[in-house]
Amino acid sequence: MNAVTSQLASLFSARHDQPVHSEPVFDGSIVLVAFALMAIGLVIVCSASMPIADRIHDNPFYFAIRHGIYLIAAIIAAMVVVQLPMQFWRVANPYMLLLAIGLLVAVLLIGRNVNGSTRWLAIGPITIQAAEPAKLFFFCYLAGYLVRRYDEVTENLKGFIKPLVVFFILALLLLAQPDLGTVVVMLATTIGLLFLAGARLWQFFALMFVGILAVVALIVFEEYRLRRVTSFLDPWADPFGSGYQLTQSLMAYGRGNWFGQGLGNSLQKLEFLPEAHTDFVMAILAEELGFVGVMMVLMLMLWLVLRALQIGNKALASDRPFDGFMAYSIGIWFSFQTAVNIGASAGILPTKGLTLPLVSYGGSSLIVMAVAVSLLLRIDFELRVSGVQALTKGVKADTKREARRSKKQEAKAKVKQAMQSAEDMAEDASLLDDEETQHG
Repeated sequence: MNAVTSQLASLFSARHDQPVHSEPVFDGSIVLVAFALMAIGLVIVCSASMPIADRIHDNPFYFAIRHGIYLIAAIIAAMVVVQLPMQFWRVANPYMLLLAIGLLVAVLLIGRNVNGSTRWLAIGPITIQAAEPAKLFFFCYLAGYLVRRYDEVTENLKGFIKPLVVFFILALLLLAQPDLGTVVVMLATTIGLLFLAGARLWQFFALMFVGILAVVALIVFEEYRLRRVTSFLDPWADPFGSGYQLTQSLMAYGRGNWFGQGLGNSLQKLEFLPEAHTDFVMAILAEELGFVGVMMVLMLMLWLVLRALQIGNKALASDRPFDGFMAYSIGIWFSFQTAVNIGASAGILPTKGLTLPLVSYGGSSLIVMAVAVSLLLRIDFELRVSGVQALTKGVKADTKREARRSKKQEAKAKVKQAMQSAEDMAEDASLLDDEETQHG
């Protein structure tokens, strides 16, 4: 009896206890890279902001504490957004565009003016830089538009121009603040998305040409922008005037060398370099951690951008165009804003006042960038889950086919058994008839 029981147990185990190799539902590498950039940003912001925080607020950790609070808020926002299905963004993207326009109009009406720019909305103790969510909402709308009007975008000029009209409205509102840097980032992302969506080449190059002309015109006809460009081309011509910030930043890069002066040993952060913990945080990082530190940040950002583009390709291949265009826009956005921020601090591009994604000090930027990363996570999650569901449906279909096949085999066996029984009964009846005939 024990032998029979053990044999049955082994058969059941062999049939049902097979190892299950399940793929994780979330891409942990995206989370790790985002947290690595946030951690580097917290350390460098803490180091770069100590002198100015001590002078202004009598607390060297004032900006570091606020940055930590912003990080916690960004993580909470990302955790909430990652729970929202992409269907929500597909349906709500037109309303998000209206919200973006409303925020930019509200800034012009009741915004706070800082250093000659009106970019912030003060809601009690909370200060919102309206341009940051406006970028995300516009890219979401653009992805939805490319899905709804894909044939128009690729076949006629009308469908190509419509999103540019929306961009032009947002650009006018942003330039009224003024905020040329955000306009340039949005223009580059719009051009990239239209190109990836399959717009005709002549339209693409015409848009690039018009965009470059518009940027040049905006620079030439505004005196302070022209001074920025001339100081960028030759900052040493006026090292204590228009070229002061860039020359100090270049000194920080030069002192960094290969491995830097060591964490906390920057001299430029001693209020020689203005905005050291915001737009020029990379210069302090270069001075303290050197070329190796800069390359580490650039490689992390490059990996995040490439992962976004991979997710976009996978989404388009899985017939999820909105998700694909959304992932593309996040990748282009992160890459271009990183290039502009580091290029400005290194003297490659004019100063634009853009933050370094996930690294620079600033609550609005951190929260919006974290939300963008959580959108990548959600897109990747839904792609993985849809693949598992398709596999499960296939397994269920195979199981049903196998069940139907076994039922057919059982029915055939029963028919054969019944026919055999009928034949046996007929044979027995014939034998009985023969015996009765013989006795009779």
